[in-house]
Amino acid sequence: MIRNSRGIPAFNENAVLKLIIASGVGFVSYHLIRVILLVADASPGVFTTIFTDNLLLPQVGGFFAKFWTVLTYGWVHDGFWMLFSNMVWLYVFGSLVQSLVGHRQLIPMFIYCMLVGGLFYELAQMLPYDYFRGRATMAGAQGAIVGVSVAAIALAPGYRYYFTETFKVPLVVIAVIFYALQLMNANIQYEGAPMALLIGGAIMGYGYVILLKNGVNLSGWIYNITDKINNRFEPDERVNVNRASAKRGKTISLYDEQTNKKITQSRVDELLDKIGQKGYDALTKEEQEFLRKVSEEKDN
Repeated sequence: MIRNSRGIPAFNENAVLKLIIASGVGFVSYHLIRVILLVADASPGVFTTIFTDNLLLPQVGGFFAKFWTVLTYGWVHDGFWMLFSNMVWLYVFGSLVQSLVGHRQLIPMFIYCMLVGGLFYELAQMLPYDYFRGRATMAGAQGAIVGVSVAAIALAPGYRYYFTETFKVPLVVIAVIFYALQLMNANIQYEGAPMALLIGGAIMGYGYVILLKNGVNLSGWIYNITDKINNRFEPDERVNVNRASAKRGKTISLYDEQTNKKITQSRVDELLDKIGQKGYDALTKEEQEFLRKVSEEKDN
């Protein structure tokens, strides 16, 4: 659908696939436990008390006792079609973001957007208007996906999706359709809090890209922790990575010395601006290869 000379990334470099699998596991686990309890003839209140009330976003009155739900509600979906549609949209927008800024940025971006969207949902209910009332519980990754979609537009507003060699649809048009469907599902005519969740995710997605362009990497601390853990259990792989880095020699990296960082970042910004104005196909093969190498350097 999107022209990509690299094809589908391997699993270790495919954050979109990891997010889809994690969401699927969350959905299956949540509903499987519910079915098991029903078959066991357990009281419906048992499942609600143990799982629903501790995983989904509550109304604001109960939020402070269960604040961790801002990090769990996005991994649970009420129904299969809700999960399916969200994962399709995640693939559409997440694949583009991943190809432009590297797979290590997508998962942290998704989590940050989920977190901020959840906080907006709760804060909106504190406004002195009945319109901003919340639902009994709120589930789904729609706020995080809205954030990823806004990030995609901020990175490459002129991008186009190719369905055939001649039929192409601008990213902005796809995004408008997505936003319209999300607003319909949020029931904005009667409930303002779900709309606030979408707005929070959108603000975070845009802010993430702006900070990234200005050299602020919000994913750095996350991968510093995970890399240290992986290195403890995979020392041989760490040695191999170091040897591979040595073979690269003087390859310019976004995380290289200060002078080289400025040169590379300036070049990346120029190419991203070109994509935004004319689309990805306007890049030469050399420019596409340069972005690919920079993305790999960032991921390593």
